[in-house]
Amino acid sequence: MWNTLIRAYSIAGFFDGFDVYNTMVRSGVKPDDHTYPFVLKACSDYLKFDKGREVHGVVFKVGFDKDVFVGNTLLMFYGNCGFFVDAMKVFDEMFEKDKVSWNTVIGLCSDRGFYEESLCFFKEMVVAAPVIRPDLVTVVSVLPVCADSENVVMARIVHGYVFKVGLSGYVKVGNALVDVYGKCGSEEACKKVFDEMDERNEVSWNAVITSFSFRGLYMDALDAFRSMIDAGMRPNPVTISSMLPVLGELGLFKLGMEVHGYSLRMGIESDIFIGNSLIDMYAKSGSSRAASTVFNKMGERNIVSWNSMVANFAQNRHHFAAVELLRQMQAHGENPNNVTFTNVLPACARLGFLNVGKEIHARIIRTGCTSDLFLSNALTDMYSKCGHLTLARNVFNISVKDKVSYNILIIGYSQTTNSSASLNLFTEMRLSGMTPDIVSFIGIISACAHLSSIKQGKEIHGHLVRKLFHTHLFAANSLLDLYTKCGRIDLATKVFDRIQHKDVASWNTMILGYGMRGEFETAINIFEAMKEDDGVEYDSVSFIAVLSACSHGGLIEKGNKYFKQMQDYNIEPTHTHYACMVDLLGRAGQIDEAANLIRGLSFEPDANIWGALLGACRIYGNVELGHWAAEHLFKLKPDHCGYYILLSNMYAEAGRWDEANRVRELMKSRGAKKNPGCSWVQIGDQVHAFLVGEKIESLDTGF
Repeated sequence: MWNTLIRAYSIAGFFDGFDVYNTMVRSGVKPDDHTYPFVLKACSDYLKFDKGREVHGVVFKVGFDKDVFVGNTLLMFYGNCGFFVDAMKVFDEMFEKDKVSWNTVIGLCSDRGFYEESLCFFKEMVVAAPVIRPDLVTVVSVLPVCADSENVVMARIVHGYVFKVGLSGYVKVGNALVDVYGKCGSEEACKKVFDEMDERNEVSWNAVITSFSFRGLYMDALDAFRSMIDAGMRPNPVTISSMLPVLGELGLFKLGMEVHGYSLRMGIESDIFIGNSLIDMYAKSGSSRAASTVFNKMGERNIVSWNSMVANFAQNRHHFAAVELLRQMQAHGENPNNVTFTNVLPACARLGFLNVGKEIHARIIRTGCTSDLFLSNALTDMYSKCGHLTLARNVFNISVKDKVSYNILIIGYSQTTNSSASLNLFTEMRLSGMTPDIVSFIGIISACAHLSSIKQGKEIHGHLVRKLFHTHLFAANSLLDLYTKCGRIDLATKVFDRIQHKDVASWNTMILGYGMRGEFETAINIFEAMKEDDGVEYDSVSFIAVLSACSHGGLIEKGNKYFKQMQDYNIEPTHTHYACMVDLLGRAGQIDEAANLIRGLSFEPDANIWGALLGACRIYGNVELGHWAAEHLFKLKPDHCGYYILLSNMYAEAGRWDEANRVRELMKSRGAKKNPGCSWVQIGDQVHAFLVGEKIESLDTGF
C-alpha cells in the first residue's frame, strides 16, 4: 500500500515533502527495492539533494545499492542535481548495468558538454553487445552529441549502426540524423536522409529548415519551408521562429510580414520565440517602429527580447533609445548580460556618452565578464570613438586580442597626432601571427597620410598589391588620400585611373588633391567630368571641394555658379559651404559682400565662417570688420591663439598699438598659447617628430 501511494504521487507529479515515505519509515514498515526508485526520483525532480544523500545512505546500508533500478535512479538523481562526479562514481560502482544505465550516463555527459566522454560510453555500449545493445533512446541521445561537436565521422558510424539494427524507420531517428548532418555541414546527406524518410512530422521539417539556416543556406531553408506548406504540414511556433531570421537574412521582408500575419491568424504570435524573431526581422528591415510595436505587445519577455530591442535601436541609429532601454530593462528586474552590453556600447560610442560607457565598464568588471572578447572590443571601440585612446589602450592591453581589437586602435590612432602608434600596432599585429585585413590596411594608410610618410605608404601599397586588396574601393580611396596629402598627385592619378567603379569619395579626393596643388582648372574639370560617371552623384563634400578650389584660384564667377547649382541637386548648404563662399568673396576683395552674406544667414555662423572673414580682413586691412569677426571668434574659440595674433597684427599694421597690446594681454589672460612648430624626419622605417631645440639620438649616432 505504501509503495502504491508513493508511486501514485510520483506519476501524478505531486510532491508531498516525503510525508508518505517518512510516515512509512516511522511506522516500522521497511522500504524495499520498489520504494527507493520512486523516492529518489522525487529527490531528483525537485532537486532535494540532502534528502537524496540520506536515502542513498539508507540504500547502501540495507544493500539495495546493487539493484539496477535503484542504481539508475541514483545516477539520474546526482546528474540532475549537478553532481556529475558523484554520478560517474555511482555508474562505475554499479554491479549491473542495463540500457537505461548506459543511456542515462550518455545523456548526462551530453548535457554537461563532455562530448568525447559521451561518445566513448556509446562505443563501450556497442562493444558490450549482444548483452546490452544500443536502442532507439541511445541513438537519439548520441546523435545530438555528434551535432554539437560537429563530429561527422561519428555521426556516420552511428548512422551505419542504425541501418544495421533496423532503426532507420523510426521518425525520431530520421529527425536526429537530419539535424546532425545539417549541423555538421553535410547538406547532401541531410537532404538524402530527409528525402528517404517514410514518415515526416513537424519536427522533421523543422529539423531540415533549422539545419539549412544553421549553415547559412537560407534559400534552401526557404525552399524547404515552401515544400512543407505544399505537403499540407502546418507550420508551428518553432517553424515560424526558425523562418523569420532566414527571411531577414534574405531581405524578404514582405514575406516576413506575411509570416507575421499567419502567426496572428493562427493565434501563436504570443509565443516568446516568435516575438523575438519578429523583433530581429523588423530591425534588419529598418522598421524600428514595427519592432517596437511587437516588443510592446509581448505579454512575456526574456533577456533575448530586451537584447533584440537594444540591438534594433542601435542598428537603426536610435542610439539614445538604446541607452534608455538599458535603464528600463533594469527597472523591470531584468539583468543585462554580455550581449546587452555588446549591443549598447556602440550606441554610447556614437553619442559620445563616455560616463554611461564607464558605468557599463564598471558593471562588466563586477560581473567578471572582462575576458569576453566581444565585450573588450566593444569597450575599446567606445573609448576610442569618445576620444579617450589612453583608456582604450588600457582595455586592449589586459584583454584577449583578435584582428578586430588591433583594427579598432589602428583606426583610432590614425586620426590623431599620435598616428605613429598605428604603425607600431600594425607591426605588432603582424608579429603576433595575425594577418592584416582590408580594415587594417585602410587604417595604416590613413596613419601614413596623417604623418606624410610616403615611404611607408608605398610599402603598404605594395602589400595591398601582393594580397590583391588594391582593387578594393575603400583601399583605393585611402591610397588616393595618402598620395594627395603627400603631394604625389601623379601617383594618385595612376591609382584613380585604375579604379574600375569609382564612387563619390574617389572623385572628391581628386578634386581636393588638385585644389591643394594649386591646379584649380584641373580640379574643376574633374568636378565637371564627375557628372558623366553613371551611378555617381554630387554630394555635399563635392561642392566643398570645388568651392575651395574656386576660392583659392580666385574664380569668383564659377564659385557663385557652383554654389547656386547646389539647389539643383537638392543639397542644403552647410556651415562649411558658407565658409568657402566667405573665403571666395574675401580673397577677391569683396569683403562687404562677404559680411552681408554672413548677416543674411538663417543660422549662427561657426568659427570657420568667422575665420574666413577675419583672414580676408587681414589681407585687405579692413580693421573694423576684422574686429567684428574676431569678437565672435573669441567667444567661440577663446583658447585659439591664432585669432588673437591675426587681430593684433592688423592693429599693429594700422598703427593702433594700444589696441594691439590689449589683444595680446587678452590672449595671455585667457591662457591661449601658440603651439610650437613640429617637424618629421624619416630614418629607416621610423618616422620621428621633434620640436625646435630637441635632439634625436639616432641622428647623432647614425652619421
